[in-house]
Amino acid sequence: MKIKGRQRISVSLRGFRCRLQHRRLRGNVLNGAVTFLPLEEDDTGSVKVQTSNVYQIRLRRSEEEWFISILIFCPERWHSDGSVYPTAAWLGGELPAKLARWAVESKKSGFKSTLSLVSILKYSRTYRMLKDKYKDLVKVWPEVTDPEKFVYEDVAIATYLLILWEEERAEQGLTAKQAFVDLGCGNGLLVHILSSEGHPGRGIDVRRRKIWDMYGPQTCLEEGAITPGDKTLFPDVDWVIGNHSDELTPWIPVIAARSSYGCRFFVLPCCFFDFAGKYARRQSGKTQYREYLDFVAEVGLACGFCVEEDCLRIPSTKRVCLIGRRRTYPPAGEAAVDERRTRYISSRQRCPAPPGPRATAAREDHPAARAAEGGAEARDTGLWLSGFHPREKAERVRNCAALPRDFVDQVVLQVARLLLGGEQSHAESPPSGSPKAWNQGGSLSLAEVAGELGPGTLQRLRRECGGLQTLLRGSHQVFEVLNGRVRIRDWRQEQQRPEAKRRLCSEAFKTRACWFFSHHPDGCALPADRCPFAHGPEELRPARAPRRKQVP
Repeated sequence: MKIKGRQRISVSLRGFRCRLQHRRLRGNVLNGAVTFLPLEEDDTGSVKVQTSNVYQIRLRRSEEEWFISILIFCPERWHSDGSVYPTAAWLGGELPAKLARWAVESKKSGFKSTLSLVSILKYSRTYRMLKDKYKDLVKVWPEVTDPEKFVYEDVAIATYLLILWEEERAEQGLTAKQAFVDLGCGNGLLVHILSSEGHPGRGIDVRRRKIWDMYGPQTCLEEGAITPGDKTLFPDVDWVIGNHSDELTPWIPVIAARSSYGCRFFVLPCCFFDFAGKYARRQSGKTQYREYLDFVAEVGLACGFCVEEDCLRIPSTKRVCLIGRRRTYPPAGEAAVDERRTRYISSRQRCPAPPGPRATAAREDHPAARAAEGGAEARDTGLWLSGFHPREKAERVRNCAALPRDFVDQVVLQVARLLLGGEQSHAESPPSGSPKAWNQGGSLSLAEVAGELGPGTLQRLRRECGGLQTLLRGSHQVFEVLNGRVRIRDWRQEQQRPEAKRRLCSEAFKTRACWFFSHHPDGCALPADRCPFAHGPEELRPARAPRRKQVP
């Protein structure tokens, strides 16, 4: 990673705060290098260096350019758990770009420091214990989602809540463990971990997941839609949880506040929803994420909570949580505060339809207008807002599966031609008299690619598969998408990675045609015996149906 310019670059080590209970930093300032030595503690308390995961960050200067590089000492033995230890691809592909950005930016962070509300020492010990306890779920994960990301993320969230609740019991002199309900619980793993650790609770989601059957009867998970109203109160729980709860996110503080005076809430916002429909930005001076966090905090304040913010240690870009564990008013003021809640919710719906001949139709389609027209009906049925619509039980597939194959192939070919022959291509010409080099082409930003495809193609992609980036990432054989830019994938580099050997002997070997063999001007960069894809129909093998993993 190059950093151009004459400005002096200093990489702050604050961005690399220890992510383990023990981690030793050995720095060599004069040589511009920092070595990370992860120290693992076993059950007996002995500490040893995890030699397989030692890596070094180097800063070098050459004339007017600075270079940041990452050196992994044992790449063939590198172990990633998706949280504490990142993947080698992330270290080499994404971390240098982040370091370069952090080194030159001067603006202050708009977020709290990580784990500011709990003991980091307790968190580290508990996380390590839970990770070892539930790591086998990665091997039998039946969902299509990434098992490492979801398992270790939910382990980290559960760790945070367990420490938060432990400290709460100690502060209040309580012995009984807190009860909870997780609204929009998804795969239910967070509910499973919290229940297994002794906290009574349940999770509710509009759609049942395959993995629910693996947890056992002690994990209470219910399939059903949550529509905020008098019938969705939980007076028997201490905490209402919203973990990536989508359209329920702004309702979590409201449900907690109206369930009982002693009920608290924990919410981890992800997608941006208002009380009815998508959240509309109102302040251009903030990032959309920061603005939405402020909105959810404002909801909590309007509901009578002292809202606290913290940053979790999870493998996600959306890792800021909001917590309401204390009220701003005494129990006697509940009626007056509830009237304020109602007025606040109504105020979020006062968005007049645009004037003109289409105003009537716009009002009929606008969620705010539907809420106003159905206000009386909502009160009669016990609903808090008639404009709210829960997610559908059948999740809409947003990938390329619904698009015609010839349409996808045409877009892939069009983007490939842009990268191989466009003005932005930076492929070097071989020296005179040498063999012709394989042309990888250049790289283009997603915005540049979108500008060449035309509005009709982009609209169809957004409608059917979630957008251009989704299609390009799905075309993994052809493209590599990183940091908002796309380029042709060079399978010669892929062969140098440890997983390449597994790919050559996997059941998927030669079960798909090689795109480069058929479409690239220079053919495939790999010989047929090293390419995992078929060079011609004579190499094509029939694909086997995936074997289901046995659940012990």
